[in-house]
Amino acid sequence: MIDPNQTHSEDDQEQPIVSHLVELRSRLMRALLAILILFLCLFYFANNLYEIVSAPLTALLPEGTSMIATDVTSPFFAPFKLTLVLSIFLAMPLILHQVWGFISPGLYKHEKRLAVPLLASSIVLFYSGIAFAYFVVFPLIFGFFTSVGPENVAVMTDISSYLNFVLKIFFAFGVVFEIPIATLLLVWSGITDVQSLRAKRAYVIVGCFVLGMLLTPPDVISQTLLAVPMWLLFELGIILAVIIKRRAPADDEEQNEVAD
Repeated sequence: MIDPNQTHSEDDQEQPIVSHLVELRSRLMRALLAILILFLCLFYFANNLYEIVSAPLTALLPEGTSMIATDVTSPFFAPFKLTLVLSIFLAMPLILHQVWGFISPGLYKHEKRLAVPLLASSIVLFYSGIAFAYFVVFPLIFGFFTSVGPENVAVMTDISSYLNFVLKIFFAFGVVFEIPIATLLLVWSGITDVQSLRAKRAYVIVGCFVLGMLLTPPDVISQTLLAVPMWLLFELGIILAVIIKRRAPADDEEQNEVAD
C-alpha cells in the first residue's frame, strides 16, 4: 500500500527541480534573445566593424598592398562571424546578470555582498583585456610581423585567418585579465591562502610565460605582453585577497549578531 505522506514528500522534492529547470530555460532564452537582438542591430554594419578590427594591421601594410580573401565565402562569413562574436561579448553583462539572478537565491547575505562587485569587476576586466589587446598588443605584434619579412614578399593577409588570430588574442587577454577574480575566489573559498600564493610566486611567473608562449604567436614580444600583465594581475589578486580577509572577521561578527 502506498503511503500518501511519502508520495506528497516525493512531489515536494520534484517540484523545486522542475521550477529550477523552467527558470533556467527562461534565463537562457533571455540571454539568447539579447544576443540575437544585438546581432540583428550590428549585422548591417558588419563590414564597418571588420574594418575597425583590421585597422591595426592595415595601417601597417606596405603601400599598394591590402588584405585578401582566399575563399569565395570569406567576404561574407568573416564579417558575419565577427558580428556574432561581438554580439556575445556585448551581451556579457546581461548574460552574467541572468546567471546572477539564477544563483543569488541560494547565497547568504554576506556572499551576495561580495558576489555583486565580483561580477561587475569581471565584466570590466574582460573588456579591459580586449581593449589592451587592441590598443597595445596589436600595434606591436603587427609592426613586428610586417617588418621582419623578406623584401620580395608582399604582406597580404587572408581576412579569415586574420579574424581567427584576432579572436584568439581577444579571448586570451579577456580571460587572462580575470586572474585577480580567480585568485580572490581561491583565497575566499579556502582552497589556498595568501601566504601559500606568495611562496609560489616564482612558479607563477614561470607559468605566466609558459601560458604566454602557448596562447600567443611564437614571438617574444607577444609572449611578454601577455605574461607580464598576467603576473601583475596575479599580484593584484593577492592584494585584493588580503583586503577581503581583513574584512572577513567584521562580516562574521555582523552575521553572528544577526543570528543572535
